[in-house]
Amino acid sequence: MIPVTTLKDKQVALFGLGGSGLATAQALVAGGVKVTAWDDNPDSVAKAAAEGIGTGDLRQADWKAFSAFVLSPGVPLTHPKPHWTVDLAHAAGVEIIGDVELFVRERRAHAPDCAFIAITGTNGKSTTTALIAHILKTSGRDTQLGGNIGTAVLTLDPPKNGRFYVVECSSYQIDLAPTLNPSAGILLNLTPDHLDRHGSMQHYADIKERLVVGSRVAVVGVDDSFSSAIADRVERSGTRVVRISRRNVLADGLYAEGSRIVEARAGATSLFADLDGIQTLRGGHNAQNTAAAIAACLAVGVSQAEIVTGLSSFPGLKHRMQPVGRKGQVVFVNDSKATNAEAAAPALSSYERIYWIAGGLPKEGGITTLSPFFPKIAKAYLIGEAAPAFAATLGDAVPFEISGTLERAVEHAAADAVKDGAPSAVMLSPACASFDQYKNFEVRGDAFVAHVAAIDGVAMLI
Repeated sequence: MIPVTTLKDKQVALFGLGGSGLATAQALVAGGVKVTAWDDNPDSVAKAAAEGIGTGDLRQADWKAFSAFVLSPGVPLTHPKPHWTVDLAHAAGVEIIGDVELFVRERRAHAPDCAFIAITGTNGKSTTTALIAHILKTSGRDTQLGGNIGTAVLTLDPPKNGRFYVVECSSYQIDLAPTLNPSAGILLNLTPDHLDRHGSMQHYADIKERLVVGSRVAVVGVDDSFSSAIADRVERSGTRVVRISRRNVLADGLYAEGSRIVEARAGATSLFADLDGIQTLRGGHNAQNTAAAIAACLAVGVSQAEIVTGLSSFPGLKHRMQPVGRKGQVVFVNDSKATNAEAAAPALSSYERIYWIAGGLPKEGGITTLSPFFPKIAKAYLIGEAAPAFAATLGDAVPFEISGTLERAVEHAAADAVKDGAPSAVMLSPACASFDQYKNFEVRGDAFVAHVAAIDGVAMLI
């Protein structure tokens, strides 16, 4: 845990007592802060109180007594309208911050020179974050991984010299971190997302820009117009910018040529790494993720040899294009995190012959946008509530069966792929939420792995 000492003896309000909110409250208490915490869920308030955290209805509180208001990132700050606590904080002139801002302040107070890599973007954040942490750990560095990737940042070990932090940041977290100042900040890409919480694409982009504006080195993907403009603005402000691209040759920066990551400096180019054969880094999207990871690691003093070694042993992110088993020429791929069509596209683009398991609780738009990948699909195995609608979309373009359950789909897909005899992938990339059959995508992915492990002759890779 990182005790929040920078607010010691201050009175602080906190709203939101879910996983990260409760961890933040505990870190505040550990730092000697006088906390008044609240949540709309009475059970969450009771749990916090049982753990020794001061609680109280913030509607009745004296807001003038608070030095800061810590808001959980899942609570609306601006759109569609500010949460009622936000209005109270504004009326009292109390600053509104989040857990990442508290981490930033502790680092600045206790170990300002320890390396801090922050990652954001619409797509690819988690893979890039995990890849960077893996490279650092493989090279023997004291590495702390957290943030939006699933480990609350204030549950990490406290800042000290020689320690490396790798923190995934959502737009919500950045919005609550006004003094965010990474050693290396990564902005991967920007496409419309969370606009219900940010109001417009421009506001969303403006929030994401804050992460790289405060960075010592800004690593920016320049394959979309918003990010490209941000790179130019940040560079004009005097920050060193490393541009990355998966689509275009760059005069300076890192870019992909197929599986090759090329480094360009003043027009001169050299091969930095070749991802050919690294199953966990297949596809153009992972070439961009890798280029970003390389740039960030170089910025904090990791050598090329150390980076290449780390890339070669990257195990992949669980539930995201994760090779989990092999039988002959058939690889079994767990892409359960692909909960909509856009998220399924990278996996479908990365293999040439696919036995595709899809379906679940459907999202708006279905799978029509995936039609360019239909020629790659040898057969589809449809499960869950979306099965009839997906069958209608596939029509005569792709052979399919309505398997109904994941267990039956895995069994049938494996048998067909092995009988085929060609190099292929049996892939769970559902393009759907899991909630019709499973608690979450993690449980669904674990079920897929268990069903694969039960197939006779499969060599498990995890």
